[in-house]
Amino acid sequence: MHDSQDAAPRAATIRDVAARAGVSPATVSRVLTGNRPVSPTAQARVQRAIRDLDYVVNAQARALSAPHSRTVAILLPSLSWQFHNRVAGGIEEQAINENRLCIVCSTRSDPDREMALLETLRQHSTEAVVLIGGTFVTPHYAERISRFARVLDASGSRLVLCGRPAPAPDLPITVVDYDNEGGAHAAVSHLLSLGHRRIALLGGLHDHTTTNLRIAGYRRAHEDYGITPDPGLLYVGRADRPFGYETVRTHLASGPLPYTAVFCFDDYLAAGAMAAAREAGLSIPDDLSLIGYNDEPICADLYPPLNSVHVPFDELGRTAVRMALHRDDPLHSAQSVMLGTHLVMRQSARSINARP
Repeated sequence: MHDSQDAAPRAATIRDVAARAGVSPATVSRVLTGNRPVSPTAQARVQRAIRDLDYVVNAQARALSAPHSRTVAILLPSLSWQFHNRVAGGIEEQAINENRLCIVCSTRSDPDREMALLETLRQHSTEAVVLIGGTFVTPHYAERISRFARVLDASGSRLVLCGRPAPAPDLPITVVDYDNEGGAHAAVSHLLSLGHRRIALLGGLHDHTTTNLRIAGYRRAHEDYGITPDPGLLYVGRADRPFGYETVRTHLASGPLPYTAVFCFDDYLAAGAMAAAREAGLSIPDDLSLIGYNDEPICADLYPPLNSVHVPFDELGRTAVRMALHRDDPLHSAQSVMLGTHLVMRQSARSINARP
């Protein structure tokens, strides 16, 4: 037999908390779940008893009695992509402020894996599921995501698209997007205003919502100037730094560049393009102008500092959580919002007429 002094201390129960606070167990339960009003005095006594007894809520039991798990799930294509991580940071910050737990899952840019994760999260009564970033446009995408939106809504959960347009109107979805096309339009318009007429678009994935919107902004800027863009200057296929480096290096190996400016899918692609140009002895922006997208911290450290389109990452994440969790609040009755982007001017673009 073990000495009673060696036995592990018994964990406090909800009845212990109620006795300490001088209230009923039902009142303690209401304070913990927040689903019914409790007087401020009783709430303060319960919270003090919880601290004094170091009471820990039984999460499994709580989940059984609650319509949802007070959990916000984040689904992002990759755990290593800076764009998605910065948005996820805003989501986590707001979720903590709302007393919610965050879980993070990677879809690995696989639509089937994304759907499987949605099904798993639905089964666990996740309060909100946030999909970060664009996706591939396929014949079955709209149908499948629409079905999950309705299933999640019927179970009291909410599907949130963050940085991705809704697949169809009138769906029970919260959409928090940024002006993707407008940012591309601003960047390319700036290059056109500097006199550039041979502007390459570098990077992005085929049939992807993010890429499609940036191409649309690229084309609209040319249309505004009465110029038909050369389709041969669209270099799409990958969205990583090596693609920027390899593409520009290949072009330089073939002779003079067929463009005087490059609008890059993101800042890391721009960094790759800049490295290839500098290795070949070109000067940025004297010989080649560059503009990136996302306004990553790396922009200020490149030489020269990179012009880029700023995306409000943190606010995207915070807004997504606020809108989803408070969708019954009249302030959030409109469950679709578009946040603005703007071009940050640094030193990587100049007038074509100002070349030395």
